[in-house]
Amino acid sequence: MTAAQPQSPAAAARMAHLPLRDRAAIWSGLIALSALAWLYLARMPMAPGDFGPFGARMLAALPAAAAEAWITFMMWSVMMVAMMLPSAGPTISTYAVIARPRPGFRAVHPWMLVGGYVAAWTAFSAVVTVLQIALQRATILTGAAAATPLAGAIILAAAGLYQFTPLKDACLSGCQSPIGFFMTHWRGGAIGALRMGARHGLICIGCCWMLMALLFVAGVMNLAWVALLSVLVLLEKATPWGRPIGRVAGVAMLAAAPIVWLAR
Repeated sequence: MTAAQPQSPAAAARMAHLPLRDRAAIWSGLIALSALAWLYLARMPMAPGDFGPFGARMLAALPAAAAEAWITFMMWSVMMVAMMLPSAGPTISTYAVIARPRPGFRAVHPWMLVGGYVAAWTAFSAVVTVLQIALQRATILTGAAAATPLAGAIILAAAGLYQFTPLKDACLSGCQSPIGFFMTHWRGGAIGALRMGARHGLICIGCCWMLMALLFVAGVMNLAWVALLSVLVLLEKATPWGRPIGRVAGVAMLAAAPIVWLAR
């Protein structure tokens, strides 16, 4: 008599369900993390003294340029959690549904998936931090980290065009179909969850990196603009109408590009 084989992720997702307690734990945790990230952005520490006595001492020990880079990196890292984590909720819940009946599952495993996802966006934040500092030194960004009209128009046009590319479509499909993602990338255990989270984060970066570049158009520190882009990301990734919404947004970006340029 042969041992029962583990179900495929798709079969497990169709047959299993996540108990209300587990769903509540996952979603309350995600909401709490997102809320804390938004609170940080609302307070937006911009100088070493804003980090409290201990943080101020730590940053004061660094060269001024390094302290500025660290503050910018923290801003981007927290902003990515605030913007991207809510849209990853369906994927995290789907993972818990699939993984829970499997041998060796632990309650910490969904949070390992979250950790991998956040790690991918943290790496993205490091790259964007370097880019922002370079653009500021080239005077392409103002003091509010907003692009000049010409640069803003170029970013809008590039982001609008990217909405219609095959790479955008492929990455968006990976974000919209958690079961499809787990069917092709499933790994068991805590390390497997971490790796899948990082891979899913890379797919989401491929989907949304040009939307993140739009933060430079109205200013990285413009919270209303950050919130608007967060809503667009959520609508694209977590609703059945994500692709047409993305197409409409792309047309709007292309239409806005010459307006931003001529309004200089």
